[in-house]
Amino acid sequence: MKKRLSYAVFIVSLAAYVLTGAQVDRQSNAAEKDDAYPQLELFSRVLQRVRKDYVDGDKLTYKELVQGALKGMLGTLDPHSEYMEPVKYNELKEDTEGTFSGVGLQVGMRDGGLTVIAPIEDTPAFEAGIMAGDHIDKIDGQPTDKFNMADAIQRLRGDPGSKVTLTISRPAWTEAKDIALSRADIRVYTVKDLNNRREFTLGPNRVGYVRLTQFGEKSAEELEEALVKLEGQGMTGLVLDLRGNPGGLLDQAVSICEKFLKKGEPIVSTEGRNAAADVQRKSSGFGKKRLSLPLVLLVNGGSASASEIVSGCLQDLGRAVVVGEQTFGKGSVQSILPLPDGSALRLTTAKYYTPSHKVIHEHGIAPDIQVPITEEEETAIQLRRLPGGGVNVNDVLRNYEPEKRERLRELVRDQRDPQLERAQDLLTGIRLFGQRPVDKTEKAARPVLR
Repeated sequence: MKKRLSYAVFIVSLAAYVLTGAQVDRQSNAAEKDDAYPQLELFSRVLQRVRKDYVDGDKLTYKELVQGALKGMLGTLDPHSEYMEPVKYNELKEDTEGTFSGVGLQVGMRDGGLTVIAPIEDTPAFEAGIMAGDHIDKIDGQPTDKFNMADAIQRLRGDPGSKVTLTISRPAWTEAKDIALSRADIRVYTVKDLNNRREFTLGPNRVGYVRLTQFGEKSAEELEEALVKLEGQGMTGLVLDLRGNPGGLLDQAVSICEKFLKKGEPIVSTEGRNAAADVQRKSSGFGKKRLSLPLVLLVNGGSASASEIVSGCLQDLGRAVVVGEQTFGKGSVQSILPLPDGSALRLTTAKYYTPSHKVIHEHGIAPDIQVPITEEEETAIQLRRLPGGGVNVNDVLRNYEPEKRERLRELVRDQRDPQLERAQDLLTGIRLFGQRPVDKTEKAARPVLR
């Protein structure tokens, strides 16, 4: 009787929610024939049939079934919309805020096991000597082979000062080792220098270099700090590296563009199904002092979303030269819609357009100067960024096939980056060309980065 009553209450509540939406739909579009009533009835029948007849149905809850249905529904819309359970929504907020409490590991699933992608510098894991490629066999004695990513992250994170023991295996070791760590507040910096640190020293010919890993809540602030350091050393040009940057917060992309633009210049516009999504963002004029700074952006197939907004804006306005390879083409707006139970929807609500109204989505940004690199060269660049990558080459490369190791080892030691070298040469050429005395007719032919 209690089961039936609970089920009835659930269906009535769900029906009220969906039917309210259906009524709004009818009022806004009278010609629409798509009716929510029969689909709601179908959903409720399937829900109850699964609960009643599925072999392990007694182990399922209505909450689990509905959450599964929501994930499936959002997942069919496009690759970027999703239903986020409370744990995943909290992870998203921590990632964009740039701070969380844990041990300082970036992890992923490789070959069916939990593997360290990289330790974050100056964190408990880094100081304990955990390295990229290490396999985490257990967390507090619990085998990780049955964990999904959410389970692993939840167990690695915790209150500052709390303890966690990781059982680590490494090909160079004869047996796994237990490493005890104390969790701490972790600050994830999104702005790095060429050595994956935050020292920001000038390169040859006083050319500055800054790499932006993603667009988090403090990215614009971090970039400003880096620029001030470089300008204090007499920077004559800047390489802003957006390669592999998957995007992030729109307001940070706008703030970063503003550092190089005049007041009132267009940055990006959004257009969606609802008029409220149609917005044009313009520069507030914070970039006055850097209007003449020569600027080159590095992009590749991993540059997406906010990275494409920045590169598309500065390219359209003639403010920067874009070097590298075609970007990913992820130019849609995902709105985060929190729900009462702590979960949230990530829903695509609009598309981005550059100042010249070029659509980014599924097109990407074509660089002004194409500089393709091989997959091996790109892998070597990434490996050099990992802690210990340049010193402990054998440890870093141990997870690669034997035939690839020697070639990758050579590339890592060679320290070459064809795309960065082209960008630095371009900025050096612009500086030298700008120092030549010219007459008025020649002046018009100079490279323009405005």
